Amino acid sequence: MYLVTKWFGVFLCDEKGVKKKILFPKDEKEISKRLIEIDKNKVLSEEKKIIKNVKEQLVVNEKRLHRYGVYKPNDPFFIEFDIEPRDFGFSENLLHKAAKVVAEEKTLEELKSKDLQIIQMVNALDDLIQVSNLLSERLERWKSISASKKKIQPLENVFSMVDSSIKYFEKQIEDDMRDIAPNLTNIVGPLIGARLIAFAGGLKKLSSLPASTIQVLGAEKALFRYKKEGGKPPKHGVIFQHPYINTAPRKFRGKIARAMSSKISIAVKADVFTKRDIFKELKLVLDEKVKNIKNL
Repeated sequence: MYLVTKWFGVFLCDEKGVKKKILFPKDEKEISKRLIEIDKNKVLSEEKKIIKNVKEQLVVNEKRLHRYGVYKPNDPFFIEFDIEPRDFGFSENLLHKAAKVVAEEKTLEELKSKDLQIIQMVNALDDLIQVSNLLSERLERWKSISASKKKIQPLENVFSMVDSSIKYFEKQIEDDMRDIAPNLTNIVGPLIGARLIAFAGGLKKLSSLPASTIQVLGAEKALFRYKKEGGKPPKHGVIFQHPYINTAPRKFRGKIARAMSSKISIAVKADVFTKRDIFKELKLVLDEKVKNIKNL
């Protein structure tokens, strides 16, 4: 007995044809829900229902169904036997509409992902820091002349609110970074890690970049100027904010930046693909490397 799932329903078949079927509702949203579940390797309720009392051995052609039958994707039956949607009253137009809903749902899910939220928080944080600096400068100038507390209080209130918002975003970024990128966070810190994600355009995109590119993320203007006008290329971008680099003598900064970007590359790949915590080993190697560079 063969278990076959199509976009319009679930079928139990043998060599002669369909023996039992459960059709999906003829609605693009309902069909899209099932297509999304399949895409996430979930077993549909219709699949569980149709095989509930089956005693014969099942053969399946999808890996997500392997626990319910023998997984044989190359079985001649699946190649030779076909089930047409029009035979059960389903049109290709309905599939097109359902596929459109699936695409929209995936886009919304992607937009909700934490790394994209982190990018927005980093951008908001930078805007707030800029506003805070402007307000601080304005307050200092205002306080340098005679001014009543009543007149200056509204500006002080705004400055305090902006300062509170900055602290909120810093804390939220730290919490989210420890959740989605613990290795990266423990190597360079949550804020530098978040800025790297922002410059790369996402955590997955960051994981695909070579260490040499990670090293100069945030120094795009300097890199463009170097390519256009010549001179010396930038040795580091946003990772310069890390104390390993910005407190080191100038002659060592390039080598330390290379060592750090190499470990960042490994850390991000672990965060995206293996989900293993490897930051302790990476940190030990990085610390030793930095120590050796400074002792040269």
